[in-house]
Amino acid sequence: MYPSLTRFPGDLFAEFEGLQRQIENAFGLSQWPSSIRAASRGAFPAINMGVTEQAIEIYAFAPGLDPAKIDVQVDKGLLTLSGERPVEAAKDEKASVYADERFNGAFRRVVSLPEDADASRVEATYRNGVLKISIPKREASRPKRIEVRS
Repeated sequence: MYPSLTRFPGDLFAEFEGLQRQIENAFGLSQWPSSIRAASRGAFPAINMGVTEQAIEIYAFAPGLDPAKIDVQVDKGLLTLSGERPVEAAKDEKASVYADERFNGAFRRVVSLPEDADASRVEATYRNGVLKISIPKREASRPKRIEVRS
């Protein structure tokens, strides 16, 4: 591995970052989650979560699932995604498997929702392997334009 050409000698933070990468590689540790709401790498389904002015939007990347068998529930500020990805039978019993990285089996992901989420109006759609969950914000929490009269 080549050291960065933009790094200055004696850059203490860069040295710590390099040491952290070496320790993670040596012990097979995964990277830290990208945010406080995120799970560690390898969690299934992988999700992206964001907020617009109107809603909280969650995208769960779950290809190969039957949408009818995905369970989406909201209770007490927690969104729960659960289901099962069936194990695909091998086509040839004599074939050797060199890599098996695809997740199979039962899964469950729980995501904490912001306080302004309106759990009574959740919408979920599944298309091309992506489950989109849209949770509108409560009217009281949305920004409002106030007209100033003279």
